Amino acid sequence: MSNREVSLAARLSVAPMMDWTDRHCRYLHRLLSRQTLLYTEMVTSPALVRGGALHLLDFNPEEHPVALQLGGSEPEELAQAARLGAEAGYDEINLNCGCPSDRVQSGTFGAVLMKHPELVADCVSAMREAVDVEVTVKCRIGVDEQDPEEVLPDFLEKVSAAGCRRVTVHARKAWLQGLSPKENRDIPPLDYPLVLKMRAAFPDLHLSINGGITTLDQAEALLAQGLDGVMIGRAAYHEPANVLCGADARIYGQNGGMGPEEAVLSMLPYIERHVSGGGKLGQVTRHMLGLFAGRPGARAWRRHLSEHAHRAGAGPEVVRDALALVAPEAA
Repeated sequence: MSNREVSLAARLSVAPMMDWTDRHCRYLHRLLSRQTLLYTEMVTSPALVRGGALHLLDFNPEEHPVALQLGGSEPEELAQAARLGAEAGYDEINLNCGCPSDRVQSGTFGAVLMKHPELVADCVSAMREAVDVEVTVKCRIGVDEQDPEEVLPDFLEKVSAAGCRRVTVHARKAWLQGLSPKENRDIPPLDYPLVLKMRAAFPDLHLSINGGITTLDQAEALLAQGLDGVMIGRAAYHEPANVLCGADARIYGQNGGMGPEEAVLSMLPYIERHVSGGGKLGQVTRHMLGLFAGRPGARAWRRHLSEHAHRAGAGPEVVRDALALVAPEAA
């Protein structure tokens, strides 16, 4: 895809989420929305460049538009990792400057990079020189005792000067000590007005907002205020149909994805291939548990998959039986 097409897709995106947005999850999400930009879990540049773990780049061609998120802080190594991602076929390479976990901090990347905007600029510059696809950044509004009103504009100024044209801002501070990664998703207060102020201050940047957004109504309201994109995380994972099935029409003005029942039926051949190749059914169905959230039979659907997907020899028939427990959608 062209960089312009990917930028248009970034009007709505599903956040990169560790242990969640793997290739099975993204395949399902793509059935529900043809347009939404999808992100991988974070992949570290040392794992790719020093560890040779190229299997972490595996994805299905049907996932496009799809972006690879990288974690790292060494410019040349990130450039090599970005090159590997571009060669694998990803439409965008994203640099993680927002994850607050201890494991990420120990590698001097993630949210701790908010303290080192010059280094981030060097990383962006090196990655851009290595690939033709768009290099983007996902960041916080600040960390620890930083003043976001001062830190965020300086950060954006430096990364944009390095050639980054698209930034997603998680509109919360990250506390690197004293809060768990889970608490960092909820406790620091959201500051949407600051992100909106940055949109006005950097008119040439494509700015997306992330954090606390759970519905398409919220996404449309933020887009109407002038933001270029909205990124949704946990809600898109836990209630994928509720978020993604209406996205193509409402966000992009196009016909698009499937309803949840049709998506389940379309997943069956994919599941058959996965299981026949030695994979486990639960590796796929764990991402499908929330498909019918709010529908009669949703609990029975979840229970059946949870109880049967991990049994020896489990295959597509488990999913068919679970689907039969869901009440037909009301007209």
